[in-house]
Amino acid sequence: MWEAFAFRYATQARQARENFVMPPDPHDGPMPLDYFIWVLRRGERVIVVDTGFSAETAQKRGRTLLRPVAEALGTLGVDPGAVEDVIITHLHYDHAGNLDLFPRARFHLQEREMGFATGAPMCCRYFRQAFEVEDVVRMVRALYAERVVFHQGVGEIAPGVRVHHVGGHTDGLQMVEVATATGPLVLASDALHFYANMERGIPYPILYDAGAMARGWVMARNLAGGETGRIVAGHDPLVLTRFPPLPGFAGEAALLHPGPVAA
Repeated sequence: MWEAFAFRYATQARQARENFVMPPDPHDGPMPLDYFIWVLRRGERVIVVDTGFSAETAQKRGRTLLRPVAEALGTLGVDPGAVEDVIITHLHYDHAGNLDLFPRARFHLQEREMGFATGAPMCCRYFRQAFEVEDVVRMVRALYAERVVFHQGVGEIAPGVRVHHVGGHTDGLQMVEVATATGPLVLASDALHFYANMERGIPYPILYDAGAMARGWVMARNLAGGETGRIVAGHDPLVLTRFPPLPGFAGEAALLHPGPVAA
């Protein structure tokens, strides 16, 4: 059984109308977007899920960096230089930056995502807007250094940790299923930025395949055993209140493996 942690490393002020392909109602209001990385731990084994973005990218894109990723990992006693397995849910700038922090890691990626990020869709500005070319180049370099493990659909990273291709947000987006002592946990990443995207049936605006995204919501529920409370949204500040806080992090990190707090 695995322990799982969510760390908020950055944030962005947004309005609700910016987080749905069509406004959910006529009453707009603040709806900030948080940026997370996730850590899975079982004994001495550590798996990092997504690698965030750097201070330079935060400045370039106007994001508020709260804590560098290396610092966040260090507070949990995780040395990025010693991590051997990193799951990259997709190659967008906020999930696949900082790859150089992990010189020993194997990067687990859907094969379709590499094809998407380096293929014909990138001729379209809309599809490439959320990629940083240098992040993609670093992943290509890791591939040539034999440090990329491609998955096609479902793949096992370790006993109790599996990835599932879902698509939707990008062509090769994958979710992570984690076995914990309290039941299955689903790190949905950008299959749902906000719980409200799934609950209202309205996708987030950065989208490759709306049908695949809708099917991904069903997949997430099924992987979580029908318990939507065991789904971890990719960017929702509610993650930090729906799950217990990690002591010593001033509300910036959550314990996911105990399951959601009682409503």
